[in-house]
Amino acid sequence: MKKRALFLVAVMVLLLAAGMAAQQTDRSQCKDHPAFTRMPEYWIYSCQQKQFDSYPFTVGKGKAESVEGQYWMMAYRPQNSLASKPSELQIQRNFAAAVQKQGGAILWSEKSRSTFKLSGDGIEIWAELLTDFTSGYRLVIVQKQGMAQDIVADAAAMGNDINATGHVAVYGIYFDSGKSVIKPESAQAIEEIAKLLKGQPALKLFVVGHTDNQGGAESNIKLAQDRAEAVLKALVNEQGIAPARLRSHGCGQFAPVASNDSEEGRAKNRRVELVKQ
Repeated sequence: MKKRALFLVAVMVLLLAAGMAAQQTDRSQCKDHPAFTRMPEYWIYSCQQKQFDSYPFTVGKGKAESVEGQYWMMAYRPQNSLASKPSELQIQRNFAAAVQKQGGAILWSEKSRSTFKLSGDGIEIWAELLTDFTSGYRLVIVQKQGMAQDIVADAAAMGNDINATGHVAVYGIYFDSGKSVIKPESAQAIEEIAKLLKGQPALKLFVVGHTDNQGGAESNIKLAQDRAEAVLKALVNEQGIAPARLRSHGCGQFAPVASNDSEEGRAKNRRVELVKQ
């Protein structure tokens, strides 16, 4: 009996050792991003991909820049069979060298965290590398781009809100972060505002710009004013609306409709509102 018991123990030990030595395979649906290869003998144990999202990339001590666009996250772990794991610094230096070889920039680097940017052929890719010696590393990547607007409030819906409450928020107007130049994907929303005004010749509106709370209060007021003025000019110069029917105003961060503690809330606060005069 003792011999049999010892034999079974030996078999279990061998099976356990074989299991530990087996190569881990990438999680289903997970793969490397085209811009980066992986560290040798690492596998993907978790991943996410979103058509459009935002991520706050660290660009300085206590400073982050939110970038919107197509989103990827890949988390890597070393194989159990890997004899010697690379250090966090070794992983960071490998990625930094790969970025520089592609003509990219290192925007920030500290222990366990690096931020990179790659640009070329009209494409801008941001990446954050987070390292942990015990569990591997994680890459967050955003290919910067505006959201393809699927739903834009039409003139009738905007008119109903204005008649009911005196104002309406318009979320189909886009600007780059910190800028007041209207992006091309805003055209449909601008056209619907013009349609509203043309359908109600007596209607006069305040065009009010709102921001989130990122940045200084005074600069946010100016940014909001500049954005509101840009919308006003688009309605006058491109849509033929009489200037006397419109006035612009910058409210900045002082009338939030959601919490600024999350990116989702900040996105709701970054808006243009039409207010009945």
